[in-house]
Amino acid sequence: MKIIKTLATVLAVGAMALTASTAVFAQDKGAIGIAMPTQSSLRWISDGNELKSALEAKGYTVDLQFAEDDVPNQLAQIENMVTKGVKALVIGSIDGTTLSSVLQQAADAGIKVVAYDRLIRETANVDLYTTFDNFQVGVLQANSILKGLGYPEKAGPFNIELFGGSPDDNNAFFFYDGAMSVFQPLIDKGDLVVKSGQVGMDTVGTLRWDGAVAQARMDNILSANYSDGSRVDAVLSPYDGLSRGIISSLRGVGYGAADLAWPVISGQDAEAPSVKAIIAGEQYSTIYKDTRELAKTTADLVDTLVSGGTPEGLDTTTYDNGVKVVPSILLTPYEVDASNYQALVIDSGYLKPEDIQ
Repeated sequence: MKIIKTLATVLAVGAMALTASTAVFAQDKGAIGIAMPTQSSLRWISDGNELKSALEAKGYTVDLQFAEDDVPNQLAQIENMVTKGVKALVIGSIDGTTLSSVLQQAADAGIKVVAYDRLIRETANVDLYTTFDNFQVGVLQANSILKGLGYPEKAGPFNIELFGGSPDDNNAFFFYDGAMSVFQPLIDKGDLVVKSGQVGMDTVGTLRWDGAVAQARMDNILSANYSDGSRVDAVLSPYDGLSRGIISSLRGVGYGAADLAWPVISGQDAEAPSVKAIIAGEQYSTIYKDTRELAKTTADLVDTLVSGGTPEGLDTTTYDNGVKVVPSILLTPYEVDASNYQALVIDSGYLKPEDIQ
């Protein structure tokens, strides 16, 4: 009887070991390379970590690299991932026009490529693009500024200055065009006045989304155009990091004091320092894009591609990269201001209460 029980125990343990071994094997689905642009922006750190966790939960090993806004560094990182034989690449590009050669190497190796929130241009070797509705981001920013100005109840004219994102990021043009679809008729009508005369992405673009560059440009705009006692009523800023640079410039000439109220300033990414600035009344609004949702959606699509499946529900008309229309997923952005930040970014768990203390 004891021998039978012992044998049964051995068989049970063996079966458990086999099951465990099979489970481990089933989870070994290969490596995925994630190339993110920089750790200088809180949102890219969050994106990278969320995406890594989502892919690891599906059984992949993940090589996550940040290039610190250095194009040659990102190229070297991606080339290394291709050499290692990853199953797929997820790329948040620094300059979406510089990757054609390395992505040809990836295609030759049968590696799937997903452009993450920044369109990769001038190559056929991009399988999917995952992003938010970037034109709508600009529309939301513009309408938020009008709301902050009290327009149309307050007729103006209002002085507004325009900032764009990095010209090497395809999204920057969608943000700007979305905003100008709202603003241009009001500029033509005279209700909005760009006192500096600086319009168009070739003039207002901010290379590498650099807040210090935005601050320096705002300094120049103020000294050249507002030394006559006129005031800036609003600033279109497409990203929170630029907004903070713009706020620093405005603070330097006295905005925020009792007799010189802050202009209505937009932003994007719902970064904690800018949500704090919204609470303090320095920045009027930001755009919340739930990067957790983007990471989860991207991980699902990568898994489908690597498994040989065909993703469904794709936009096949919006994003032409110069060689082909890249099938895309467009998630929904939301405007955040002092009235709704608690519900959208705190109660949802996107930011912790202590992040904005």
